[in-house]
Amino acid sequence: MKNDPKWMIYGAYGYSGELIARQALEEGMRPVLAGRNREKVAALAAELDLPAQFFDLSAPDVIEAQLKDIEVVLHCAGPFSHTCAPMLAACLKTKTHYLDITGEISVFEHAHANHSAAVEANIVVCPGVGFDVIPTDALAASLKAALPNATHLQLGFDARAGISAGTAKSSLEGLALGNRARVDGRIQAKPLVYHPKEIDFGNGKKWAMTIPWGDVSTAFYTTEIPNIEVYVPFPRQTIRSARIAGFFTPLLKLRPLQNFLKRRIEKRVKGPSEKRRKSEKVFVWGKVENDRGESKTGYLQTANGYEVTVHGSLGVVKKLLGKKQKPGSYTPTKLMGPGFVSTLPGSTEINIT
Repeated sequence: MKNDPKWMIYGAYGYSGELIARQALEEGMRPVLAGRNREKVAALAAELDLPAQFFDLSAPDVIEAQLKDIEVVLHCAGPFSHTCAPMLAACLKTKTHYLDITGEISVFEHAHANHSAAVEANIVVCPGVGFDVIPTDALAASLKAALPNATHLQLGFDARAGISAGTAKSSLEGLALGNRARVDGRIQAKPLVYHPKEIDFGNGKKWAMTIPWGDVSTAFYTTEIPNIEVYVPFPRQTIRSARIAGFFTPLLKLRPLQNFLKRRIEKRVKGPSEKRRKSEKVFVWGKVENDRGESKTGYLQTANGYEVTVHGSLGVVKKLLGKKQKPGSYTPTKLMGPGFVSTLPGSTEINIT
Protein backbone atom coordinates (compact mmCIF):
# COMPACT_ATOMS: atom_id res chain seq x y z
CA MET A 1 0.00 0.00 0.00
CA LYS A 2 1.02 3.61 -0.49
CA ASN A 3 2.96 5.25 2.33
CA ASP A 4 0.67 8.30 2.39
CA PRO A 5 -2.81 6.92 1.69
CA LYS A 6 -4.78 8.94 -0.82
CA TRP A 7 -7.97 8.18 -2.61
CA MET A 8 -9.57 9.42 -5.78
CA ILE A 9 -13.04 10.09 -7.13
CA TYR A 10 -12.85 9.68 -10.88
CA GLY A 11 -15.75 11.37 -12.66
CA ALA A 12 -15.99 13.81 -9.76
CA TYR A 13 -17.97 16.43 -11.69
CA GLY A 14 -20.76 14.03 -12.65
CA TYR A 15 -24.02 14.06 -10.71
CA SER A 16 -23.12 11.23 -8.30
CA GLY A 17 -19.41 12.04 -8.20
CA GLU A 18 -20.05 15.61 -7.08
CA LEU A 19 -22.52 14.53 -4.40
CA ILE A 20 -19.94 12.08 -3.05
CA ALA A 21 -17.15 14.68 -3.14
CA ARG A 22 -19.20 17.21 -1.19
CA GLN A 23 -20.25 14.66 1.43
CA ALA A 24 -16.67 13.39 1.75
CA LEU A 25 -15.44 16.89 2.51
CA GLU A 26 -18.25 17.37 5.04
CA GLU A 27 -17.02 14.21 6.80
CA GLY A 28 -13.44 15.47 6.94
CA MET A 29 -12.15 13.41 4.01
CA ARG A 30 -10.00 14.93 1.26
CA PRO A 31 -10.28 12.92 -1.94
CA VAL A 32 -8.37 13.71 -5.11
CA LEU A 33 -10.92 14.87 -7.69
CA ALA A 34 -10.30 13.58 -11.20
CA GLY A 35 -11.86 13.26 -14.62
CA ARG A 36 -11.26 13.87 -18.28
CA ASN A 37 -12.70 17.40 -18.45
CA ARG A 38 -10.02 19.68 -17.05
CA GLU A 39 -12.27 22.73 -16.78
CA LYS A 40 -15.03 20.95 -14.84
CA VAL A 41 -12.65 19.14 -12.49
CA ALA A 42 -10.64 22.28 -11.81
CA ALA A 43 -13.74 24.33 -11.04
CA LEU A 44 -15.08 21.81 -8.52
CA ALA A 45 -11.64 21.29 -6.95
CA ALA A 46 -11.18 25.04 -6.54
CA GLU A 47 -14.60 25.43 -4.94
CA LEU A 48 -13.98 22.59 -2.49
CA ASP A 49 -10.26 23.29 -2.03
CA LEU A 50 -9.35 19.72 -2.96
CA PRO A 51 -6.49 18.36 -5.08
CA ALA A 52 -7.23 17.61 -8.72
CA GLN A 53 -5.89 15.44 -11.54
CA PHE A 54 -6.92 15.51 -15.19
CA PHE A 55 -6.80 12.50 -17.51
CA ASP A 56 -8.97 10.36 -19.73
CA LEU A 57 -9.00 6.58 -19.97
CA SER A 58 -7.64 6.15 -23.49
CA ALA A 59 -3.97 5.49 -22.67
CA PRO A 60 -3.04 2.78 -20.11
CA ASP A 61 0.34 4.33 -19.25
CA VAL A 62 -1.30 7.67 -18.50
CA ILE A 63 -3.87 6.11 -16.17
CA GLU A 64 -1.17 4.15 -14.35
CA ALA A 65 0.93 7.27 -13.87
CA GLN A 66 -2.06 9.09 -12.36
CA LEU A 67 -2.78 6.23 -9.94
CA LYS A 68 0.78 5.58 -8.75
CA ASP A 69 0.21 7.03 -5.26
CA ILE A 70 -3.54 6.41 -5.00
CA GLU A 71 -4.69 3.71 -2.58
CA VAL A 72 -8.39 3.60 -3.50
CA VAL A 73 -10.20 4.68 -6.67
CA LEU A 74 -13.93 5.31 -6.47
CA HIS A 75 -14.86 5.23 -10.15
CA CYS A 76 -17.98 7.30 -10.93
CA ALA A 77 -17.64 7.89 -14.68
CA GLY A 78 -20.03 5.78 -16.72
CA PRO A 79 -21.23 4.14 -18.82
CA PHE A 80 -19.05 1.65 -16.97
CA SER A 81 -19.31 -0.89 -19.79
CA HIS A 82 -16.80 1.42 -21.54
CA THR A 83 -14.84 2.86 -18.63
CA CYS A 84 -14.44 -0.01 -16.17
CA ALA A 85 -11.97 -2.15 -18.11
CA PRO A 86 -9.22 0.47 -18.61
CA MET A 87 -9.53 1.78 -15.05
CA LEU A 88 -9.52 -1.69 -13.51
CA ALA A 89 -6.55 -2.76 -15.64
CA ALA A 90 -4.58 0.23 -14.37
CA CYS A 91 -5.59 -0.48 -10.76
CA LEU A 92 -4.28 -4.03 -11.10
CA LYS A 93 -0.94 -2.64 -12.31
CA THR A 94 -0.62 0.04 -9.62
CA LYS A 95 -2.08 -2.09 -6.80
CA THR A 96 -4.92 0.36 -6.21
CA HIS A 97 -8.22 -0.83 -4.74
CA TYR A 98 -11.03 -0.49 -7.32
CA LEU A 99 -14.58 0.58 -6.43
CA ASP A 100 -17.36 1.84 -8.66
CA ILE A 101 -21.07 2.68 -8.55
CA THR A 102 -22.22 0.65 -11.55
CA GLY A 103 -25.39 -1.37 -11.95
CA GLU A 104 -24.31 -2.95 -15.24
CA ILE A 105 -24.27 -6.75 -15.41
CA SER A 106 -21.32 -6.87 -17.82
CA VAL A 107 -19.17 -4.85 -15.42
CA PHE A 108 -19.91 -7.14 -12.48
CA GLU A 109 -19.06 -10.15 -14.62
CA HIS A 110 -15.81 -8.50 -15.74
CA ALA A 111 -14.83 -7.78 -12.15
CA HIS A 112 -15.56 -11.35 -11.09
CA ALA A 113 -13.47 -12.65 -14.00
CA ASN A 114 -10.53 -10.65 -12.59
CA HIS A 115 -10.70 -12.21 -9.12
CA SER A 116 -7.39 -14.08 -9.49
CA ALA A 117 -5.67 -10.99 -10.88
CA ALA A 118 -6.94 -8.97 -7.91
CA VAL A 119 -5.59 -11.55 -5.48
CA GLU A 120 -2.22 -11.49 -7.24
CA ALA A 121 -2.17 -7.67 -7.12
CA ASN A 122 -3.22 -7.75 -3.44
CA ILE A 123 -6.16 -5.40 -4.02
CA VAL A 124 -9.91 -5.38 -3.45
CA VAL A 125 -12.15 -5.07 -6.51
CA CYS A 126 -15.74 -4.22 -5.59
CA PRO A 127 -18.08 -2.69 -8.15
CA GLY A 128 -21.61 -1.62 -7.28
CA VAL A 129 -20.97 0.22 -4.00
CA GLY A 130 -24.02 2.46 -4.44
CA PHE A 131 -27.75 1.86 -4.61
CA ASP A 132 -26.68 -0.50 -7.33
CA VAL A 133 -26.39 -2.96 -5.57
CA ILE A 134 -25.90 -2.49 -1.80
CA PRO A 135 -29.55 -2.80 -0.63
CA THR A 136 -30.64 -5.64 -2.91
CA ASP A 137 -27.37 -7.53 -2.35
CA ALA A 138 -27.83 -7.32 1.43
CA LEU A 139 -31.43 -8.49 1.16
CA ALA A 140 -30.37 -11.40 -1.05
CA ALA A 141 -27.81 -12.52 1.53
CA SER A 142 -30.34 -12.26 4.37
CA LEU A 143 -32.91 -14.30 2.44
CA LYS A 144 -30.31 -16.95 1.69
CA ALA A 145 -29.49 -17.18 5.40
CA ALA A 146 -33.21 -17.59 6.17
CA LEU A 147 -33.65 -20.38 3.58
CA PRO A 148 -30.22 -21.94 2.95
CA ASN A 149 -31.46 -24.45 0.34
CA ALA A 150 -33.20 -21.79 -1.80
CA THR A 151 -33.09 -22.42 -5.54
CA HIS A 152 -34.93 -19.31 -6.77
CA LEU A 153 -34.44 -15.67 -5.82
CA GLN A 154 -36.57 -12.71 -6.83
CA LEU A 155 -35.55 -9.16 -5.93
CA GLY A 156 -37.14 -5.82 -6.65
CA PHE A 157 -37.50 -2.20 -5.62
CA ASP A 158 -39.92 0.68 -5.98
CA ALA A 159 -38.10 3.99 -6.42
CA ARG A 160 -39.85 7.13 -7.63
CA ALA A 161 -37.07 9.74 -7.78
CA GLY A 162 -35.59 10.94 -11.05
CA ILE A 163 -32.27 9.75 -12.44
CA SER A 164 -29.04 11.43 -13.46
CA ALA A 165 -27.73 11.73 -17.02
CA GLY A 166 -25.08 9.09 -16.30
CA THR A 167 -27.66 6.61 -15.05
CA ALA A 168 -29.88 7.34 -18.04
CA LYS A 169 -27.05 6.70 -20.51
CA SER A 170 -26.08 3.45 -18.79
CA SER A 171 -29.74 2.39 -18.85
CA LEU A 172 -29.91 3.15 -22.56
CA GLU A 173 -26.98 0.84 -23.23
CA GLY A 174 -28.50 -1.85 -21.02
CA LEU A 175 -31.81 -1.61 -22.86
CA ALA A 176 -30.01 -2.12 -26.17
CA LEU A 177 -28.60 -5.39 -24.84
CA GLY A 178 -32.08 -6.60 -23.85
CA ASN A 179 -33.48 -8.13 -20.68
CA ARG A 180 -31.53 -10.60 -18.55
CA ALA A 181 -32.24 -13.22 -15.89
CA ARG A 182 -30.14 -15.99 -14.36
CA VAL A 183 -31.41 -19.49 -15.09
CA ASP A 184 -29.71 -22.61 -13.70
CA GLY A 185 -26.62 -20.58 -12.87
CA ARG A 186 -26.23 -18.92 -16.27
CA ILE A 187 -27.18 -15.40 -17.35
CA GLN A 188 -29.65 -15.62 -20.21
CA ALA A 189 -31.24 -13.11 -22.58
CA LYS A 190 -34.97 -12.67 -22.05
CA PRO A 191 -37.76 -10.70 -23.76
CA LEU A 192 -38.19 -7.07 -22.75
CA VAL A 193 -41.40 -8.06 -20.97
CA TYR A 194 -40.58 -11.15 -18.93
CA HIS A 195 -42.64 -12.70 -16.11
CA PRO A 196 -44.89 -9.69 -15.33
CA LYS A 197 -46.66 -10.12 -12.01
CA GLU A 198 -48.19 -8.27 -9.07
CA ILE A 199 -45.80 -7.60 -6.17
CA ASP A 200 -46.17 -5.87 -2.84
CA PHE A 201 -42.81 -4.10 -2.48
CA GLY A 202 -43.86 -2.99 1.00
CA ASN A 203 -46.22 -0.23 -0.08
CA GLY A 204 -49.13 -2.11 -1.67
CA LYS A 205 -49.47 -4.41 -4.66
CA LYS A 206 -48.27 -3.14 -8.04
CA TRP A 207 -47.70 -4.67 -11.42
CA ALA A 208 -44.02 -5.23 -12.16
CA MET A 209 -41.74 -6.83 -14.71
CA THR A 210 -38.11 -7.89 -14.74
CA ILE A 211 -35.20 -5.64 -15.69
CA PRO A 212 -31.52 -6.40 -16.41
CA TRP A 213 -30.36 -5.15 -12.97
CA GLY A 214 -26.93 -5.88 -11.57
CA ASP A 215 -28.15 -8.46 -9.06
CA VAL A 216 -28.62 -10.92 -11.92
CA SER A 217 -24.84 -11.10 -11.66
CA THR A 218 -23.95 -10.15 -8.08
CA ALA A 219 -26.64 -12.01 -6.15
CA PHE A 220 -25.35 -15.27 -7.59
CA TYR A 221 -21.85 -14.62 -6.22
CA THR A 222 -23.30 -13.53 -2.87
CA THR A 223 -25.78 -16.40 -2.44
CA GLU A 224 -24.97 -19.10 -5.02
CA ILE A 225 -28.71 -19.27 -5.79
CA PRO A 226 -28.89 -20.34 -9.46
CA ASN A 227 -32.14 -18.68 -10.56
CA ILE A 228 -32.45 -14.92 -10.17
CA GLU A 229 -34.84 -12.24 -11.42
CA VAL A 230 -35.09 -8.53 -10.56
CA TYR A 231 -38.36 -6.57 -10.74
CA VAL A 232 -39.48 -2.95 -10.75
CA PRO A 233 -43.09 -1.67 -10.89
CA PHE A 234 -44.66 -0.38 -14.10
CA PRO A 235 -48.24 0.58 -14.95
CA ARG A 236 -50.05 -2.25 -16.75
CA GLN A 237 -50.42 -0.10 -19.87
CA THR A 238 -46.66 0.45 -19.93
CA ILE A 239 -46.09 -3.29 -19.73
CA ARG A 240 -48.49 -3.83 -22.63
CA SER A 241 -46.72 -1.16 -24.67
CA ALA A 242 -43.33 -2.63 -23.83
CA ARG A 243 -44.31 -5.90 -25.49
CA ILE A 244 -44.51 -4.01 -28.77
CA ALA A 245 -41.45 -1.86 -28.07
CA GLY A 246 -39.41 -5.02 -27.53
CA PHE A 247 -39.40 -5.61 -31.26
CA PHE A 248 -37.52 -2.34 -31.77
CA THR A 249 -34.83 -2.62 -29.08
CA PRO A 250 -32.25 -4.04 -31.55
CA LEU A 251 -32.27 -0.60 -33.21
CA LEU A 252 -30.75 0.84 -30.02
CA LYS A 253 -27.57 -1.09 -30.78
CA LEU A 254 -26.93 1.22 -33.73
CA ARG A 255 -24.08 3.53 -32.70
CA PRO A 256 -25.40 6.69 -34.43
CA LEU A 257 -28.77 6.32 -32.71
CA GLN A 258 -27.13 5.69 -29.34
CA ASN A 259 -24.92 8.76 -29.72
CA PHE A 260 -27.92 10.90 -30.70
CA LEU A 261 -29.95 9.74 -27.71
CA LYS A 262 -27.02 10.22 -25.32
CA ARG A 263 -26.60 13.82 -26.50
CA ARG A 264 -30.28 14.40 -25.83
CA ILE A 265 -29.90 12.90 -22.37
CA GLU A 266 -26.95 15.16 -21.53
CA LYS A 267 -28.98 18.23 -22.45
CA ARG A 268 -32.25 17.27 -20.78
CA VAL A 269 -31.53 15.02 -17.79
CA LYS A 270 -30.12 16.70 -14.68
CA GLY A 271 -30.90 14.32 -11.82
CA PRO A 272 -33.29 14.80 -8.88
CA SER A 273 -33.20 17.95 -6.77
CA GLU A 274 -31.84 17.92 -3.22
CA LYS A 275 -35.38 18.31 -1.87
CA ARG A 276 -36.53 15.25 -3.79
CA ARG A 277 -33.48 13.20 -2.77
CA LYS A 278 -34.03 14.01 0.88
CA SER A 279 -37.77 13.33 0.92
CA GLU A 280 -38.23 10.12 -1.05
CA LYS A 281 -37.83 6.56 0.17
CA VAL A 282 -37.16 3.35 -1.73
CA PHE A 283 -39.03 0.13 -0.96
CA VAL A 284 -36.90 -3.00 -1.49
CA TRP A 285 -38.43 -6.49 -1.70
CA GLY A 286 -37.15 -10.02 -2.13
CA LYS A 287 -38.37 -13.59 -2.07
CA VAL A 288 -36.61 -16.97 -2.06
CA GLU A 289 -38.10 -20.39 -2.67
CA ASN A 290 -36.72 -23.93 -2.55
CA ASP A 291 -37.60 -27.07 -4.50
CA ARG A 292 -40.21 -28.04 -1.89
CA GLY A 293 -42.13 -24.81 -2.37
CA GLU A 294 -41.03 -23.34 0.97
CA SER A 295 -40.39 -19.61 0.79
CA LYS A 296 -39.23 -16.54 2.69
CA THR A 297 -39.97 -12.90 1.90
CA GLY A 298 -37.87 -9.91 2.87
CA TYR A 299 -38.39 -6.15 3.05
CA LEU A 300 -36.17 -3.12 3.48
CA GLN A 301 -36.62 0.62 3.16
CA THR A 302 -33.79 2.96 2.23
CA ALA A 303 -33.28 6.63 1.51
CA ASN A 304 -33.33 7.83 -2.09
CA GLY A 305 -30.97 5.81 -4.26
CA TYR A 306 -28.47 8.63 -4.70
CA GLU A 307 -28.30 9.15 -0.95
CA VAL A 308 -27.56 5.42 -0.57
CA THR A 309 -24.86 5.75 -3.21
CA VAL A 310 -23.20 8.68 -1.47
CA HIS A 311 -23.10 7.20 2.02
CA GLY A 312 -22.63 3.61 0.91
CA SER A 313 -19.64 4.32 -1.31
CA LEU A 314 -17.96 6.45 1.35
CA GLY A 315 -18.46 3.69 3.91
CA VAL A 316 -16.63 1.24 1.67
CA VAL A 317 -13.83 3.73 0.99
CA LYS A 318 -13.33 4.20 4.73
CA LYS A 319 -13.10 0.45 5.24
CA LEU A 320 -10.33 0.14 2.66
CA LEU A 321 -8.23 3.21 3.40
CA GLY A 322 -5.07 2.26 5.22
CA LYS A 323 -6.40 -1.11 6.31
CA LYS A 324 -5.43 -4.56 5.13
CA GLN A 325 -8.22 -6.55 3.51
CA LYS A 326 -8.18 -10.00 2.01
CA PRO A 327 -7.67 -9.34 -1.71
CA GLY A 328 -9.97 -10.41 -4.51
CA SER A 329 -13.22 -9.53 -6.25
CA TYR A 330 -16.17 -8.87 -3.91
CA THR A 331 -19.82 -8.04 -3.97
CA PRO A 332 -20.72 -5.23 -1.54
CA THR A 333 -22.25 -7.65 0.97
CA LYS A 334 -19.31 -10.06 0.75
CA LEU A 335 -17.06 -7.13 1.65
CA MET A 336 -19.20 -5.20 4.14
CA GLY A 337 -21.71 -7.73 5.50
CA PRO A 338 -25.52 -7.68 5.12
CA GLY A 339 -25.97 -5.35 8.09
CA PHE A 340 -24.05 -2.52 6.42
CA VAL A 341 -27.09 -1.24 4.52
CA SER A 342 -29.00 -0.67 7.78
CA THR A 343 -26.25 1.64 9.06
CA LEU A 344 -26.80 4.05 6.18
CA PRO A 345 -28.91 7.18 6.84
CA GLY A 346 -32.58 6.53 6.09
CA SER A 347 -32.33 2.73 6.00
CA THR A 348 -34.34 0.35 8.11
CA GLU A 349 -33.42 -3.08 9.40
CA ILE A 350 -34.05 -5.97 7.01
CA ASN A 351 -37.30 -7.77 7.84
CA ILE A 352 -37.66 -11.44 6.85
CA THR A 353 -41.03 -13.24 7.11
